[in-house]
Amino acid sequence: MRSVVDVRFARGRVGRRGKERSVAMTGHAVVIVGAGPTGLMLAGELALAAVDVAIVERRASQELAGSRAGGLHARTIEILDQRGIADRFLSEGQVAQVAGFAGVRLDISDFPTRHNYGLGLWQNHIERILAGWIGELAVLIYRGREVTGCAQDDSGVDVELSDGSSLRAEYLVGCDGGRSLIRKAAGIAFPGSDPTTSSLIAEVEMAETPEWGIHRSAFGVHSFGRKEYQIVDGKIVYADRGPVGVLVTEQHVGPATEPTLGDLSAALIAACGTDYGVHSPIWISRFTDAARQAVAYRRGRVLIAGDAAHVHPPDGGQGLQTGVQDAVNLGWKLAQVVKGASPESLLDTYHTERHPVAARVLRNTMASTVLRREDDRTKALRDTISELLGMDEPRKRFAAMMSGLDIRYDLGDGHPLLGRRMPDLDLITANGPLRLFTLLHDAVPILLNLGEPGGLDITPWAHRVQLIDAKYNGGWELPVLGAVPAPNAVLIRPDGYVAWVGDRTQLGLADALTTWFGPPAAAPVRSSADAQMPGNAQTFIVAIPSRSFLIGT
Repeated sequence: MRSVVDVRFARGRVGRRGKERSVAMTGHAVVIVGAGPTGLMLAGELALAAVDVAIVERRASQELAGSRAGGLHARTIEILDQRGIADRFLSEGQVAQVAGFAGVRLDISDFPTRHNYGLGLWQNHIERILAGWIGELAVLIYRGREVTGCAQDDSGVDVELSDGSSLRAEYLVGCDGGRSLIRKAAGIAFPGSDPTTSSLIAEVEMAETPEWGIHRSAFGVHSFGRKEYQIVDGKIVYADRGPVGVLVTEQHVGPATEPTLGDLSAALIAACGTDYGVHSPIWISRFTDAARQAVAYRRGRVLIAGDAAHVHPPDGGQGLQTGVQDAVNLGWKLAQVVKGASPESLLDTYHTERHPVAARVLRNTMASTVLRREDDRTKALRDTISELLGMDEPRKRFAAMMSGLDIRYDLGDGHPLLGRRMPDLDLITANGPLRLFTLLHDAVPILLNLGEPGGLDITPWAHRVQLIDAKYNGGWELPVLGAVPAPNAVLIRPDGYVAWVGDRTQLGLADALTTWFGPPAAAPVRSSADAQMPGNAQTFIVAIPSRSFLIGT
């Protein structure tokens, strides 16, 4: 049972207190509540920027009861590749075409990305790998504890824990799920639609073997499959033994209480005529088609991300992806504000950019939910949509949406790259070939000069931004848009999105640098010449505040 919420939460806002504190507190720049995929990814992003970050997690270990989400879409794999850790996931998962809408599988194998596929990998493995990564980055996790109260003032947030201890943070981020205590504490409204249908999902043992795969009944979708499987020639081959994963739509919307084995048995009998001798549940959970989104992702020094900011039906497997990408959008911005490089107003762009992305996810999942119905009219509509998605242009548009490859942040008019993900180019530098994503491993922004070496000058920002001279001889192509004009220079944010596209005139570059990476510094650590990759093969270091890393030799 969750701890009783602090009385200061009763009025629907984060409490404020004076400077007096009666309990000694441990201080961190950022405290994250929740060690799911979103919280883990955010912690990693902050740790890469040398920000003192800690996580509060109610679970005593990273062990996760049940499988929950079952994979990664292409853009999420790209993001992990930007940090140099994608291979950790790819080595344990099953590569497959996983994008789909309303039951129609959408092939992205012809998309212009190094990762033109999805990955089948259960959430417990995703969390384990992310936890291992942030462990290498020395992120502290307060395990077996819950937040019971918090109060913010002008300089930070006091966070009270269930064991009686307290933390002090400059910023608090709630990554604590759809019932987020932090969101409620901050008084952030969470409007949306109430459930019209509910489903049970579980891992159990069964005395009888069901028919594997996805099926439909008068109530909706139900499916069966073993937890352990392989993908062979594009088809799922289940293991001969082991727990059975079950999904079944309930005849009526279930209660908000925890579901029982009896509930699962009744739902199976109603949908299939038998419960297959279901027994020994490992876990059972209920989800609905409720769709809600926070009206704001920030309230003062409190922010929210992942399911704490948006909940929706699981159609299309977009929840985990959206949360991880929230974290990558927020992490570098929060790091720059904490370190004093950028004003606090930079944090407002987190909501501005990510709120529309989740709103679109809510919209397409609600549409997909409607198409699950089994009446004749809905079947006809579903067949029509299936026919449309069989055409090339609609397939590309919906596949790019579902895989996250078409996201564009509104950074104004200009080159088609502006606001979109930067492709992972195979660059040619003075020191040899180099993948662009390699330059993003440490989450440091890049000014990529593809024109005359030495043609760009960013001296006032040289201690914050890598200036890379390189050549690229291939074509420029984006998902859905196709071929786009080759730019002369591109400013790439730490999250891999393009903040400026230009030429040697540098028109608008200083404004973009100031907007995203703070005002020009009076005394940069290095010159723009030091940031380039020289042809004399000398070793050089790019200095970033509080950390340095080797760029080339």
